[in-house]
Amino acid sequence: MQLNWVITWVISGAAAAAAAPLIISLYQRLGWVDDPAKQKHPKVVHTYPVPRGGGLVVSTGIIAGVVLLNHYDPSLNGILLGALLLLISGTLDDAYNLSPYLRIVINILAAVCVVLSGIGIDYITNPLGEGVIFLNQWPISLLLFNHPLSFSLPADLLAIAWIVWNMNAVNWAKGVDGQLPGFVSLSAIFIALLALRFIGDTSQVTVINLALSVSGAYAGLLLWNKYPQKMMPGYAAGSLGGYFLSVLAILSGAKIATVLLLLAIPTADGIFTLVRRLAKGQSPVWGDRAHLHHRMLDAGWGKRRIAFFYWVTTALFGIIALQLDSRAKLYAMMAAAIVFTAMIIWFKRSITSSKPPVLDNG
Repeated sequence: MQLNWVITWVISGAAAAAAAPLIISLYQRLGWVDDPAKQKHPKVVHTYPVPRGGGLVVSTGIIAGVVLLNHYDPSLNGILLGALLLLISGTLDDAYNLSPYLRIVINILAAVCVVLSGIGIDYITNPLGEGVIFLNQWPISLLLFNHPLSFSLPADLLAIAWIVWNMNAVNWAKGVDGQLPGFVSLSAIFIALLALRFIGDTSQVTVINLALSVSGAYAGLLLWNKYPQKMMPGYAAGSLGGYFLSVLAILSGAKIATVLLLLAIPTADGIFTLVRRLAKGQSPVWGDRAHLHHRMLDAGWGKRRIAFFYWVTTALFGIIALQLDSRAKLYAMMAAAIVFTAMIIWFKRSITSSKPPVLDNG
């Protein structure tokens, strides 16, 4: 069984890595490249035209791992349908730069696909006491085209909010070469390791196979996105990363705290970004140049160093998450938030007004 899981990771990674040059060539022929000479947005930090297309790469890897290796489970129908919506919208965004408001609507629709398939956050472990907090209250049943559907408002609304939030938080953390595919791949590995503890539950086999397929696919993308990048993740790979990690957290038994800890830095950066933009009267969905990786660049950090920081912190938090209970994870997340705040203050003070931004250092 363990050998099959290794094969799943390898095949997913190989399929994604093999698809990348084909997609790069296609995007270049179509002119779907992110050209800093034309893209004047302040968040742009690369200095030469780079094709996006990471969503097609990781989707190829995930399909190879889940479908071609006979890991497909009918319970994945809604999940894969939502992923397809994100892939289509992300590919269109690669070509036409869709409005972020439209992307949010599509995010919500993708999350609804998951909920309609019967996946919700029915309970969470009580971090401040014993037992669990049940959320599957106030059930609602209806018929859609003669197909019965049931909802549980707290559980399903929380699931939608959880998935949409992580799609955006993860997507925001893709500003430099190798940053996003590295920490997404590692996060999925740790989810698989967590699911291994409950292998007696047959549903966890599906979680492990899907997690390893996601991890391998993003590792395959990393080969082409590492410094100096030959392709960018694009919106599709960014949103799909948050989407699959969120869904895996639910499928593995509402391990929300574990994924929050794995994504501690992107989550803290996302919260800080929302608060900062709203405090300035700005739209919370329009990008800017004030994410943590931007501050690191402006303070003189190289792109490889920033990506390595995200990988190492994800790995450290993953190791910690495997050792702690829910209450301890809450304390660990609070500590991570304090550390993040200290880093933001430190980097802000390190940036002098006379020092130009570092755009393409390694």
